[in-house]
Amino acid sequence: MGQTLTKIAETLRDASKKVQLIYAFNATGKTRLSREFRKLIDPKIEEQDDGRRPKVLYYNAFTEDLFYWDNDLDGDINRKLRIQPNAFTKSAFEDLGLDFNVITVFQQYTQRNLMPHFNQEYMTNGKDGKEVTIPAFSEVTFSLERGTDTSTGNLKISKGEESNFIWSIFYCLLDQVISTRNILEVEDRETDQFNDLKYIFIDDPVSSLDENHLIQLAVDIAALIRRSDNTNGLKFIITTHSPLFFNVLYNELKKPASYMLKRFDDETFELEKTDGDSNKSFSYHLYLKKTLEEAIEADKIERYHFTLLRNLYEKTSNFLGYEKWSDLLPGDQKLYLQRIINFTSHSSLSNEVIAEPTSPEKKTVKLLLEHLSKNYKYYQKEAQNA
Repeated sequence: MGQTLTKIAETLRDASKKVQLIYAFNATGKTRLSREFRKLIDPKIEEQDDGRRPKVLYYNAFTEDLFYWDNDLDGDINRKLRIQPNAFTKSAFEDLGLDFNVITVFQQYTQRNLMPHFNQEYMTNGKDGKEVTIPAFSEVTFSLERGTDTSTGNLKISKGEESNFIWSIFYCLLDQVISTRNILEVEDRETDQFNDLKYIFIDDPVSSLDENHLIQLAVDIAALIRRSDNTNGLKFIITTHSPLFFNVLYNELKKPASYMLKRFDDETFELEKTDGDSNKSFSYHLYLKKTLEEAIEADKIERYHFTLLRNLYEKTSNFLGYEKWSDLLPGDQKLYLQRIINFTSHSSLSNEVIAEPTSPEKKTVKLLLEHLSKNYKYYQKEAQNA
């Protein structure tokens, strides 16, 4: 019988392990779980004052919503990434002065000459013509530095680079949290704002990273967690849809508590305990195959199943030594089928993102899964050894 996300959040809260690592497919409910956990540990109430100390620090999709673009539609020159006022960035920039650290980490995940520029406080005219004060660290602009005292001016960075920038802020704040909490004598700490902190919840920080940077990110997170003394009381919960990220973290952290989060049709959930990384514990490729088979049988194929199908072809081609996953496609329709999978697994335009694929597209999923299962021995061999 499935459980509510609140019940699963209670299970995570009550666990004694320092680190809990959770794998789940996209659209399973990882972000919702992080919200339920925050509400359970540190509910917001009206009478809380601005000086309250948080009990949980979390990174998820809502963290990214604190940042939004002003594209200067009139002049098309002065593009800015605006930061909504919030305790997260106030702590990082105003209280702790981590702006230089953030720039350094951001450039490690992107490129050395991509430079963020934080604003200082300034006055400007508001919509009603009255002057308003724009506080420091409320805007960021970006430029490519050319090494000759010249730059490109204000750029609008990619969505992936924007995600990396926001993650870099969280990473530097977490680094400071751990350094502060490792000082056990409370009166010796440079700030008291982390004294009540109990949990760090990191929800899928791997969007838009290539494999090299994804591995670096996992290694960096694991190093931070290892540096966090067991005596300081902090516990970590990390969720991800990436099997590679899951595997690196699992092995770097030396067997943390690990789970797979599953969602059922009745909107209940299961937190299944695993034992090992994705290849050993839940045989990721077999799980993908089973998920696709169940969707085909129930006639409940959605757009994300094309992403799972492509992922399955990629893992199979890597295992069998093929240069490209498309080499496994049926030869007489290879180019057509490759276009179908690429289009449906990478659609980004709003009119393309619909939950219900067409009947021919559903048949394509079934056709390609059957083709993979019948023509390659990868699955039969793994099933015997599972």
